[in-house]
Amino acid sequence: MQPPPDETRRDAAEDTQWSRPECQVWTGTLLLGTCLLYCARVSMPVCAASMSQDFGWNKKEAGVVLSSFFWGYCLTQVVGGHLGDRIGGEKVILLSASAWGFITVATPLLAHLGSAHLAFMTFSRILTGLLQGVYFPALTSLLSQKVRESERAFTYSTVGAGSQFGTLVTGAVGSLLLDWYGWPSVFYFSGGLTLLWVGYVYRCLLSERGPSSHLDGFHVDLPPPSDLILALGILAQGLPVSRHTKVPWRQLFRKPSVWAAIISQLSAACSFFILLSWLPTFFKETFPSSKGWVFNVVPWLVAIPASLLSGLLSDHLINQGYRTITVRKFMQVMGLGLSSVFALCLGHTSSFCNSVVFASASIGLQTFNHSGISVNIQDLAPSCAGFLFGVANTAGALAGVVGVCLGGYLIETTGSWTSVFNLVAAISSLGLCTFLVFGKAQRVDLSPAHEDL
Repeated sequence: MQPPPDETRRDAAEDTQWSRPECQVWTGTLLLGTCLLYCARVSMPVCAASMSQDFGWNKKEAGVVLSSFFWGYCLTQVVGGHLGDRIGGEKVILLSASAWGFITVATPLLAHLGSAHLAFMTFSRILTGLLQGVYFPALTSLLSQKVRESERAFTYSTVGAGSQFGTLVTGAVGSLLLDWYGWPSVFYFSGGLTLLWVGYVYRCLLSERGPSSHLDGFHVDLPPPSDLILALGILAQGLPVSRHTKVPWRQLFRKPSVWAAIISQLSAACSFFILLSWLPTFFKETFPSSKGWVFNVVPWLVAIPASLLSGLLSDHLINQGYRTITVRKFMQVMGLGLSSVFALCLGHTSSFCNSVVFASASIGLQTFNHSGISVNIQDLAPSCAGFLFGVANTAGALAGVVGVCLGGYLIETTGSWTSVFNLVAAISSLGLCTFLVFGKAQRVDLSPAHEDL
């Protein structure tokens, strides 16, 4: 008697997981990739003031260029996750990194193509957003298929710490390059490093493992170049999806646990975007004599070890026998609950030192979401985690844009920063309560007769 298809699929998935040495190499590589993703992403904000002077942009025009990244970023989340589930997250990441690295290097050339500087820069940022939008959903798909459940939290939180590394690297090195060689050097730096990383991954990792392709039930051994060409063909033409890779749309969205994950991810992303966007202005207006490098650097320095700690703690608790969902909910209590308490404290202090401490604690604790809701999506649907994360992250990105605008409206109408931090706390509380009540860690992508209980 043959085993049920769902059990066969689970056994096959376990056979394709990385060994511990492979996981360590890929974790370090993807950490660097995430770092370079943020290096390229924040190159424009670092250079915006200098470019505005060169091209005569006013604040509104500079704002159009800066915000245009998210117009593209919101559009490819679901696509990136679905492609990661279909052709492999590592291929999607490599192809997108190749493209955004090239565009980043070419940005200075695009800026000087003609007199329409604003149009060219807006277009390049939209395109960069489109390409980077696939990264985290494809990453989620890759890790859900390749990393053991007991190691996912630390792996994801370690890779996620690259966002703080990238922000710090471009903030520090980029500022020096900006002063020494001008703003084009910042784009050459971040884009060039990305292309070098792509070359390393392609030659040293993908070429070694002898990839193979499964299309329509046939197993075909392919050399690495053919494998990437095949991936490009799927991206461009959309080959038929084999039966086992189809997303069970109705089955997923009938589950309260799926909606709890989406709402919690939305809340986490929205709260993060509000703090990321308004904290520098808060410090500059509230403490005008303070040093910018202190409040722009210290919170991110705190966030890096906090992210690593959350992953280690989460995996340790699971290995000690605690239920997976209990650990995930504890991480969300830290990432959404306790972090919002420190955000509220920001609105009730007049001390610069206390404000830096509260901001650092709030940003640092938000990294616990990497070991909570971000990994919970992989718990729920490892076979289509990329797609599901794409849906949740799209909602989060859109909510973040609305939340940032609403924060500005509240500051303008009330004249108080307390209203912004109250908004952060309210959004975080909504996501936390929803996840505590409806969140689960049982698989929902299997047929009802074979779900993990």
